[in-house]
Amino acid sequence: MSLSTTIVAYLILFTVAGFGFVLVNLLLGSILRPKNPHAEKLEIYECGEPTIGSSFVQFDLRFYVVALLFIIFEVEVAFFFPWAVVFGKSTQIARPDTPAIVEMEDGTRAIGPGYAGLVTELGLPVEEADLLATENVAATNAQARNAASKLVWTCVADIMVFFAVLMVGFAYVWKRGDLDWVRSMAGHSHTRTKSKSSWRDSTQVVTTT
Repeated sequence: MSLSTTIVAYLILFTVAGFGFVLVNLLLGSILRPKNPHAEKLEIYECGEPTIGSSFVQFDLRFYVVALLFIIFEVEVAFFFPWAVVFGKSTQIARPDTPAIVEMEDGTRAIGPGYAGLVTELGLPVEEADLLATENVAATNAQARNAASKLVWTCVADIMVFFAVLMVGFAYVWKRGDLDWVRSMAGHSHTRTKSKSSWRDSTQVVTTT
């Protein structure tokens, strides 16, 4: 079974298990829970307090701004998972105790089980024939570790660029004052005063001419 087929099979199994878990719990809950509906139970629950007024209330716009900023920066966390997987597995391959080729007691050679598993999980092909045909096992293992080390430093550079872009956006939002619940109106009042003064100057120029 190929790697892509295995991944698809795992995804299908995970989806079926998730839906099955939800449906089984809903079915058991509907069968086992007591059913005694009355007017008080059917009332709308609002934090234990009686509902007052209409439910169509216009919330403060600041709630939406904070929620949007949270979603924007929270979604970035999803990019850490694939990066962490590649970084962790590359670090393991670069270790001396994960050789690409191991020599058996009878003199034969074999691909290191840890190396083969990590390379396969990274989605890279394991060139078994070329590795086993090498003459210098130590040099081949050192070459594999060097390639993994380069991948590790590439991951470090990638995450630094990612953080730099993220910090630029964060600094821009902070500079605008969008992270403040009560935004200062000093800058806005200064802008309005400046625009009013420029409007007066232009009016005076027009009247004098």
